[in-house]
Amino acid sequence: MACGKLLIATNNRGKLAEYKSLLEGVPWELVSPAECGIAEGDFETGDTFEANARLKARGYARLSGLPTLADDSGLEVDALGGRPGVYSARYGGQTTDSGRIGLLLRELRGVPREKRSARFRCVIAIAPATGDEVTLCEGECTGFICLEPRGEQGFGYDPVFCLPGLNRTMAELSFAEKNRISHRARAAARARPVLAKLYRQCVRR
Repeated sequence: MACGKLLIATNNRGKLAEYKSLLEGVPWELVSPAECGIAEGDFETGDTFEANARLKARGYARLSGLPTLADDSGLEVDALGGRPGVYSARYGGQTTDSGRIGLLLRELRGVPREKRSARFRCVIAIAPATGDEVTLCEGECTGFICLEPRGEQGFGYDPVFCLPGLNRTMAELSFAEKNRISHRARAAARARPVLAKLYRQCVRR
């Protein structure tokens, strides 16, 4: 089993920055597919967050020969029957974050505040270099979809995801604030002991 480097299976700069902050202090050196010269693969062929995270972790581990952390995450909106869900990144086809936000707000036009409940979900999958024995860790953050985008921070649907207790969107939070309460932060907190165990197993071999 390769030791020292942990592949974070994304080239999304925002997500990479979050993971480097959320996993600060873990014994691994965090690297991206681009840093390893690996083309980003299309492993997300499942129909659940769990399936996609597992497929991606296993695929990248076998491709790279490195222990791998992958996630699948997305937005579930109750008024839309849980959509966009696992298709959050592809919602509306080939478009931008602002295009996806615009589509979401159009679909929710006329829906009152009390029926705009939503949640961000993140499922992390951790695989050893062999791609076997994948471990899953999940995090969730609940809120509602506001009427218009607010804030300049973050990425994806952050500008329209409002946190009731704070009356601010994810995009109005500082990087540090978001990394205390986000779905990815909660999943990463659960992943830390799994990563520590994997590292101990790795160095013993």
